[in-house]
Amino acid sequence: MAKSKLLFTPGPLTTSRAVKAAMMRDLGSRDTEFIAVVREIRARLLTLGHASADEYTTILMQGSGTFGIESVISTVIPPQGKLLVIINGAYGKRIAQIATVHKIENTALTYDENRQPNPQAVDAALAADPAITHVAIVHCETTSGIVNPIEAIGTIVKQHNRVYIVDAMSSFGAIPMNLAECGIAYLISSANKCVQGVPGFSFIIARRAALLATAGYARSISLDLLAQWRGLEGEGQFRFTPPTHALLAFQQALKELDLEGGVSGRAMRYRTNHDTLVEGMRALGFQEYVDPASQGYIITSFRYPSHPNFDFKKFYTALSAKGCVIYPGQVSKTDCFRIGHIGYIGRRETLKLLRAIRQTLAEMNLVLEKES
Repeated sequence: MAKSKLLFTPGPLTTSRAVKAAMMRDLGSRDTEFIAVVREIRARLLTLGHASADEYTTILMQGSGTFGIESVISTVIPPQGKLLVIINGAYGKRIAQIATVHKIENTALTYDENRQPNPQAVDAALAADPAITHVAIVHCETTSGIVNPIEAIGTIVKQHNRVYIVDAMSSFGAIPMNLAECGIAYLISSANKCVQGVPGFSFIIARRAALLATAGYARSISLDLLAQWRGLEGEGQFRFTPPTHALLAFQQALKELDLEGGVSGRAMRYRTNHDTLVEGMRALGFQEYVDPASQGYIITSFRYPSHPNFDFKKFYTALSAKGCVIYPGQVSKTDCFRIGHIGYIGRRETLKLLRAIRQTLAEMNLVLEKES
């Protein structure tokens, strides 16, 4: 078996041996043991979000995080509803695209990818347009690594009595949050992000009252969020074939999160990874794209060096050959590459990446000028 490379990406991530091992067992989707696993996972997710079981509930949805996003957008907005999307990256744009495909009226507040949204502008937009029923935002926009002020914006959405949707794909499990305090009606995340599971399903933490009010709104059979919840609440089962192995891995990943000290403990490790990398990259002459005041510790974007010898494809390929995989795609308007700090990696692995980068720069005959 080929040795796994270290993944410095926003997901899928490097996972622990125990998480991988948890998948080496077959369970029937209607088996009582499997139903108990699903019940445990749903309850644990509420605890991570500091969400009361009386006010909130959890829905597991087959597919990647985007499936979870689409299940919410296509289910919870009424036929005459209108969505305000706050955009400062590719994943905010994707939410607007999903709404458009489902013929949901939508509008946007758009910002540069390295700039946080202005809560006052959200306030003004909601005051000016009473037709807006729902507001959606990405918490950690991994286009750049910026973290958006979901608490401040949530307060404004609540004041205007609108429904608040938060894409917490790359933040849930690593950035502490309280759903009720943020005014969140629907939070969406994925198994293969900060909880450190494997791909296969997304999950939604929903305010019960908001979810129950969506009867008849769904625009899809397989992504019908309310129907999925009713199946899980009724017999504890998925409506369609569940990713059994991914759920077993996630159960183990949740145990490991507890052992690390919960969300705060994981945040500490990720922050150390981030700080270690940024210090080393600055020493090598690289510059971050996002201002440190807005930068999260999930993933960091670095500007392409202006040096004529820099070729990102060669840079990426050389690092991959050394066992370190950074994020290959560029979704930003600016010439940047991204390096993630999440997954089953620590300071030691981050230092290994920095050594690989230093060696690669030497191979490319590339010496960068450091900022004064």
